[in-house]
Amino acid sequence: MPQPATEKPRVAWVDYAKGFCIIMVVMMHSTLGTGTAMGGEGFLHEVVTFAKPFRMPDFFLIAGLFLGQTIARDWRVFLDRKVVHFAYFFVLWLAIQVVVKDAADGPRAVAEQFAFGLIEPLGTLWFIYLLPIFFVTTKLLRRVPWPLVFFAAALLETARVTTGWTVIDEFCSRYVYFYAGYVFSGAIFALAVWVGGHKTAAGVGLALWAVVEGLATFVPAPLGAPNFAALPLLSLIAGFAGASAVVASAVLLSQAPYTRWLRYCGRNSIVIYLAFFLPMAATRGAIVHTGVITDIGVASTLVTFAGVSFPLLLYALVRNTPLKFLFARPAIFRLEKPAESPDAKKAERIPLRPDEPLRSRKTSEAESR
Repeated sequence: MPQPATEKPRVAWVDYAKGFCIIMVVMMHSTLGTGTAMGGEGFLHEVVTFAKPFRMPDFFLIAGLFLGQTIARDWRVFLDRKVVHFAYFFVLWLAIQVVVKDAADGPRAVAEQFAFGLIEPLGTLWFIYLLPIFFVTTKLLRRVPWPLVFFAAALLETARVTTGWTVIDEFCSRYVYFYAGYVFSGAIFALAVWVGGHKTAAGVGLALWAVVEGLATFVPAPLGAPNFAALPLLSLIAGFAGASAVVASAVLLSQAPYTRWLRYCGRNSIVIYLAFFLPMAATRGAIVHTGVITDIGVASTLVTFAGVSFPLLLYALVRNTPLKFLFARPAIFRLEKPAESPDAKKAERIPLRPDEPLRSRKTSEAESR
């Protein structure tokens, strides 16, 4: 039986997985938007199609991994870390996006769009809108046998609920992955340990998965579905298979040279997620307006690079200034008292499963998950 990996690499692969996922998200928005603006498709459209079955499932799976550390805490601490934290950034960046997009239409338009955004989040903010709902839902269901919750969540994903409201539809489509990250966290970490000790076998497995994933996403399917990965039940399988592949890839990347930049992206994934819309739109507009670049794939690549790099640059510029509130929640918006905040180096406790004993591990980064 493989021995547990050291704590640092185990934290590292999570950062790598988050870095991979946030880049895929930025790439998707950048590529589809650039293709629409330039009236065609480029080579990155193929990458976006390939990643679609697992891009968001993996993001939510990773988001649920560390819930076991806080789910048993009192509601005040839990709400501060899992609800108020994300609510602060959602409201702040919703206001920023609305002002940027609608300021020319006047104060009334800005107010109306802001109010509507509170119930129907704007395109790039729905993820952090949904996370607090997932956290609270899981805490409320903590005493319910996990197989029942998991089966019900899987049924919701398979049911293809379509109401037209983002929060409802995405909850039904994504909760199963978030809950799986929570309930199967021990198995996911065990997979990471196995991959670290069996790199060749893991590489072969990833190659086989890539072939199957390619067939599932590019071969036309029956029943009006765009591909086999979009069919009911098969989409669930593709989502979990792809999420497992991302975990394995992240472990291998964490041990490869010249990849630390990807970990940095993962550690600051919320920075990229919150701020990528503006440099993305500005770069796309400049490319389309000047007409210097005509290859849609190249243009999409440049837009993606801008969407990832400029938020990190902005973060570096403001982190030690009064503008740090853009990415760091001020104390006034916290429910916890400073004395109640645990030391970053304090031993944390991660459950193998919600119904199994807890085991300790130390990490200075875990609470940020």
